[in-house]
Amino acid sequence: MEDNAEKTEAEAFLKSLLNRKLRIYTTDGRLFIGTFKCTDTHSNVVLSLTYEYRQPSQQKLAEAAAANLEKSTMITDMTSRYLGLVVVPGQHIVKMEVEEFASQVKNRSILERRDIYGGR
Repeated sequence: MEDNAEKTEAEAFLKSLLNRKLRIYTTDGRLFIGTFKCTDTHSNVVLSLTYEYRQPSQQKLAEAAAANLEKSTMITDMTSRYLGLVVVPGQHIVKMEVEEFASQVKNRSILERRDIYGGR
């Protein structure tokens, strides 16, 4: 009985994420930002309209350091590219976050969303 309740709650949570913008961090340091479409039993995640962000290369970091010799801190941008529809393997996912604005969080509570849990 308890397993069934947990399964129902897990399914409801995943349904609440459908078509929401997610940030997924991977083991190799990449960041994927896209719209959540689905997942499978192996925790693979499918995102649409996805951008990939990578840390700057060692060469770019060295160039930035050389240009900022006088400063104690340096700022470098991540490189990005548009990928479209991607599958992120579950075994490489380190962290997932829902991308929301503070106003969206304030106006919505998952427990208040009865339509997710089957009631209206």
